Amino acid sequence: MLRIFSFLIILFCPLPIYPQELNSKVLINTEKLQSSESLIFEEMQNSIEQFLNNKIWTEDKFESEERINCNFIINILNEPSSNLFEATVQIVSSRPIFNSSYESILFNHGDREWVFEYLPSQNIEFTENGFNDNLTSLISFYAFIIIGIDYDSFEKLGGDESFQKAWKILNESQNSGYKGWDQFGSKQNRYWICENFINPEFRPVREAIYNYHISGLDSFYSNPEESRYNILNNLKEINKVNTKNFNSSILNLFINAKSDEITNIFKEAPLSVKRNAYNVLMELSPSNSDLFNKILE
Repeated sequence: MLRIFSFLIILFCPLPIYPQELNSKVLINTEKLQSSESLIFEEMQNSIEQFLNNKIWTEDKFESEERINCNFIINILNEPSSNLFEATVQIVSSRPIFNSSYESILFNHGDREWVFEYLPSQNIEFTENGFNDNLTSLISFYAFIIIGIDYDSFEKLGGDESFQKAWKILNESQNSGYKGWDQFGSKQNRYWICENFINPEFRPVREAIYNYHISGLDSFYSNPEESRYNILNNLKEINKVNTKNFNSSILNLFINAKSDEITNIFKEAPLSVKRNAYNVLMELSPSNSDLFNKILE
């Protein structure tokens, strides 16, 4: 009788279900292909999105509203052989800001070396030991990068474990023959993205990014003057690393995600603060001078 009673408790009082970490939207764009069968790309889109959203990436428990919003826009450029695709991808993730409806971009990166195979009805599955296939490795790598950057924005160096998992995927993918996994390619490729996040030389950047969000953005709506002061100090800390490691991947990722946001933050600042911020930003990213000039207008 006790066993029956226990079974009924389990049946009618199910254990709580925790949502996964990512709230991903995936878009497959095939405009560059002269001809394409739409069904396989619809299936590909759904398969990638479900994989990102349904897999449990960490041991942490997330509430629905805590899931990390991210978008993958995959542009299929060519199909050189059956079921082999050459593509680029734009990946954007964001995080909510305390006491506001504003979502701050954390990661805004374009990867132009997406080459992968996809078969109809292919089941995307990730295993931690060994190379699966390039599509699985690409998606899983960026899932851990997104989670790591998000964790870094809420806890000092909080993304360490996720970055180490991304590094493991990278190492297991280097002998696959696919581009983007080794150190001899672009300084902005997957290798250098991950290397920078686990390299102790760039810890001051990660710590400054944490402070930028916690003592800057998260308090901006209650105390904008102090928040600007804190943000400016953190930009100066980031620039100290930039002087020794100009054009490094982690610094470019920060600028790509934050340049518009930072410009808007300092446009409303007192003139002396505007000039100070402008000078720091011009050292950080001279190529964004047209944007940063708006601070002084």
